[in-house]
Amino acid sequence: MTRLGTRELLELLVDPGSYVSWDGQLDVRRPLPHPDQEEYDALLDEARLRSGTDESVHVGEARVRGQRTAILAGDFAFLAGSIGVTSGERVAALLDRARHEHLPVLALPVSGGTRMQEGSVAFVQMVKAAAGVRALRASGLPFVVYLRDPTTGGVFATWGSMGQVTYASPDSLIGFLGPRVFETIRGAPFPPGVQVSQNLARHGLVDEVVPPERLADKLAGLLSVAAPASRAARPFVPPVADHLAEPEPGDDPWRSVQISRDARRPGVRDLLALVADDVTELYGTGEGEPDAPAVLLALAHVAGVPAVVLGQDRDAQRAGHALGPVALRKARRGMHLAVELGLPLVSVVDTPGAELSRAAEEGGLAGQIARCLGDLMSLHAPTLSFLLGEGSGGGALAMLPADRVVCAEHAWLSPIAPEGAAAILHRTAERAPELARHQRIASWELRRYGIVDRVVPECPSASEEPTSFLSRAAAVIATELVHLVQRDAGRRVVDRMQRWRHIGTVL
Repeated sequence: MTRLGTRELLELLVDPGSYVSWDGQLDVRRPLPHPDQEEYDALLDEARLRSGTDESVHVGEARVRGQRTAILAGDFAFLAGSIGVTSGERVAALLDRARHEHLPVLALPVSGGTRMQEGSVAFVQMVKAAAGVRALRASGLPFVVYLRDPTTGGVFATWGSMGQVTYASPDSLIGFLGPRVFETIRGAPFPPGVQVSQNLARHGLVDEVVPPERLADKLAGLLSVAAPASRAARPFVPPVADHLAEPEPGDDPWRSVQISRDARRPGVRDLLALVADDVTELYGTGEGEPDAPAVLLALAHVAGVPAVVLGQDRDAQRAGHALGPVALRKARRGMHLAVELGLPLVSVVDTPGAELSRAAEEGGLAGQIARCLGDLMSLHAPTLSFLLGEGSGGGALAMLPADRVVCAEHAWLSPIAPEGAAAILHRTAERAPELARHQRIASWELRRYGIVDRVVPECPSASEEPTSFLSRAAAVIATELVHLVQRDAGRRVVDRMQRWRHIGTVL
């Protein structure tokens, strides 16, 4: 594979003529004298002559499909992209300036790691890089990483691994310890196929492997949702569903259970296909676990409103991808991302229940349900959940609590599926219809007890009229989101706590 140089990558990526270098504009402090300064100066001079550039990191700004973006780019041509004091200072200074100017940052790392000639002083540049990224993200700004060939050592262990969204170029060597160093230290070659971008994607460390020529389009969609300037510039859709008539209370919850299980019933992907654009789907937890398709995680404009979307994917669950602890850790990644980026969180609930297996128990399923509930209750972001279909057990509850809860007419919520409840109480599943009534699981009962705020009618069922139903649901979701984002953030959290604190009690 031919390695694409930094200049060539920027030509593909940024709008023509828009790149402005900050290399000479930033206040980069002079490094301490090197013990063999004369010899080191000669090495640097040779590197400048050979590479045609002055350092291993270049910083600046450019437009990516019109979006002003700070660029942090490694350059392998200069001493294998190694990070010394000067390049470390450039990284930190770029992050500081981007934070002060409220710009998203695109990082394009490529590096062999720490510059060995500068030793420990170069090594600790990792600290300031990590601190700078954390401060940027804490300011609500996107930090997007595109890993290139190769990215190893201290760069991969700091700013290369700290993106909210991480892409990688195909067939790239990416790893903590370079294979040559590993073989020298361990006396055997590194196992083949491990430190390759596609393998990292399979393990949820990379969201997607993207060829360089497709990167600009990927970034344009992502930044149109996540970048502060784009969010401010795009008006929210006006409320259109405040007076949508809700259905009359029904009398047969068991019928709703049966309707919710219709294989034709639209799911979260159908909802996104109809009402969302600029969709950027993210994969995995970012913690070295394979992706869990039972939960969809995406950034998107939902009916015109920029949001983080979490959705329990009913089709993936039916295909054998259980809603287990990894899926809930992926959901928690989305919850935290909504807070960092200042976006509302839309959570779609639709599951026959959480995974029942040894792996789920040993993987901490119960703890992940608990952490999801705790996160959702304290989240400093507007939250809206949509109970779309089946709502069985703790797996459903884990993604339900929100500032506002919308429910499809034939969706339902229960501690366990009615058949399970009947087996517990009567040792037979035949009494499931009776238990569905007694447990008050239907949308009209959930509305009565304050668990649900709005019910979207089905005429007669979402399976029979999917497009019309999803359009009604989208109008309600958009209207609710508009109201939510206009409320005071602190008041929102207090009201959410109070709302769920008093459900089931008489005030």
